[in-house]
Amino acid sequence: MQEIVKRLNESKKSKGYTLKQLSIQSGLTLGTVNKIMSGELKSIKPDKLAKLAQALDVTTEYLLNGDKVSTTAPHSDYLGIVKIACISPEVRVGDTDFNATEIISRAKQAASSGVKIALFPELCVTGYTCGDLFFQEALRVSSLNALNRICEETSALDIICIVGLPICGTLGKMYNAGAVIYHGQVLGVIPKKNLPNYNEFMEKRLFCAYAGENTTISINGRDVPFGIKLIFVNTLHRDVRFALEICEDVWVADSPSVSHSISGANAIFNLSASNETIVKGDFRKKMIEMQSAKCGVIYAYCSSGMSESTSQTVFSAHDIICENGECLAESKPFATGYAEAEVDFGFIENERAHLDHSESLQGYTTIEYEMPLGGTARVYKSTPFVPTDSNELNAVCERALTILAYGLKKRIEHVKSAKLVLGVSGGSDSTLALTICARALKLMNRPASDIIAVTMPCFGTSKRTLNNSIALANAFGATLMQIDITDAVTQHLKDIKHDFSPDTTYENAQARERTQVLMDIANQVNGLVIGTGDMSESALGWSTFNGDQMSMYGANASVPKTLVKSILRYVADTSSKAIRDVIMDVLDTPVSPELLPPTANGEIAQITEDNVGPYELHDYFLFMMIRKGFTPRKVYELAKLSFAGKYDSDTILKWLKFFTKRFFTQQFKRSCSPDSVRLGSVDISKMGLRIPSDACYTMWLKELESL
Repeated sequence: MQEIVKRLNESKKSKGYTLKQLSIQSGLTLGTVNKIMSGELKSIKPDKLAKLAQALDVTTEYLLNGDKVSTTAPHSDYLGIVKIACISPEVRVGDTDFNATEIISRAKQAASSGVKIALFPELCVTGYTCGDLFFQEALRVSSLNALNRICEETSALDIICIVGLPICGTLGKMYNAGAVIYHGQVLGVIPKKNLPNYNEFMEKRLFCAYAGENTTISINGRDVPFGIKLIFVNTLHRDVRFALEICEDVWVADSPSVSHSISGANAIFNLSASNETIVKGDFRKKMIEMQSAKCGVIYAYCSSGMSESTSQTVFSAHDIICENGECLAESKPFATGYAEAEVDFGFIENERAHLDHSESLQGYTTIEYEMPLGGTARVYKSTPFVPTDSNELNAVCERALTILAYGLKKRIEHVKSAKLVLGVSGGSDSTLALTICARALKLMNRPASDIIAVTMPCFGTSKRTLNNSIALANAFGATLMQIDITDAVTQHLKDIKHDFSPDTTYENAQARERTQVLMDIANQVNGLVIGTGDMSESALGWSTFNGDQMSMYGANASVPKTLVKSILRYVADTSSKAIRDVIMDVLDTPVSPELLPPTANGEIAQITEDNVGPYELHDYFLFMMIRKGFTPRKVYELAKLSFAGKYDSDTILKWLKFFTKRFFTQQFKRSCSPDSVRLGSVDISKMGLRIPSDACYTMWLKELESL
């Protein structure tokens, strides 16, 4: 930690920053920066470290390990992630010189912190609340002069600025418009389509609505594309494609953003002047989240601030950035007026690949520009399946248990099962399965004694797990059966002339014998064999084919290992002392298949994560590759940030290679897995993930080998 603080201060000194300047550049509070730079904190959260690295123009790898590399990354370092910002500057109504100065100053600050697209509010060049002053030629001329000045004074910046101003088009019509500026040029001008007439400003008496085809407009003797159907495309990174709409356009049924999305835009920028009321803020945020999700886009919404005229209403600088329905950043009403996020265009492209956009609309014009991108890597949280907020986590755990219990309930009713037959091992997975079984039976007003909990000790069973399996069954009120399978497995190994060396056959014979016992008991009692394997094990194929891989219904199959533990903690916290005590000991027990004999002192000899790697890494890989659709290289680069300070890059790369190989080669086990309920956005069941069992991993692994 001392070395990190030392490198931070050296980098700060080389940039010539004060603590206040570093606070502004990084977006962290001055108090937080002071604590970090003074070494007061015992650890630094990865997202804060990444922000400081960006502000100081160094990499997190340098801060962590001393490997100094500039963040001015080459083209190949682009990961699909772009930093954007919504900025609600101070305005003086009608004072275009002051407003231009503010816009230029804020644009320079944003560019220095790595922002590539900066969105400003509706009519920010003049102020939204000018009223009949918009009819004054002096104001219209001065706003064009201000636009030219913004172009000139931001021409050296690698940032796109989107600003709002009144524009006079053909035939003298005046439009409420947004201008897209890059490297000193206006790339295009987008007029507002839908003008409100219900608010205090009655825009319909001030401006003309535009619903025509794209054309051009002359700005200082240069013809500039003009119209609603404009899509701006970065020719160096064609996954960055954005369009504009203005305030009211998103509030109406025929929002342009829908057609923008259908026609290829994967980001929508909305210049707004939304006045504040008591209930409007929450509704506004929900609307932007919904529009982002509906269109499958990044949606940035920037609204006017408190310095607008308050003659009739108040504006609150409510800025929102959403990505596929998730709010990434928000400047809450009457707060900073600045929202910044590292949006993932790569993720949006992967999401849009699932959508049917074959009916692209006609009349769109593509405007190309060239902007190098790279060096920006968003810090995703290391536990994508597990919420960090305790209240949210409890709600997720309860909802998960309810979904899984109702899924099992339906299957019990359909097959008219008299009993549920379950193998209990004293491990976390079978503990969760037992919990789900008990909940399902409770929903049916049936006793927990209808669960036949079978514990089957053999060569690898430890005393601790055996005792826990018995205690757990008794605590839940299940019917316990203890069947020692040592003799049966021994006889089987003798029959096939095995030498009892601890190899794969030795291990799997135990798992298959347990499954046979469960199946036969189920036949005896008209029961349903409940599977206990979780999604993380399924992803790795960490199961015995036709052993624990097989059951009549998979209770846990959609639950990743990291969430299994969280759900069990929730169950422990909300259950009787008897159940709580045994579950807490189960959680404290190392994850193991227990197929090898215990050590001389009776401890578990076979620790799963020693063999396959940390499950928290594999759950992260699973989410990023399957849910996000990221390439292995991108997963690797993001994982280094998400797990900074916990796992080094070599460890991450080692287990990512392992995961990639196992995920492909073990698909055959998932292709014939039992039915199970889908729980979340990641579904690798035979119905949720349709990939061939003999698909090759060569291309995926090749990318990792080059790192």
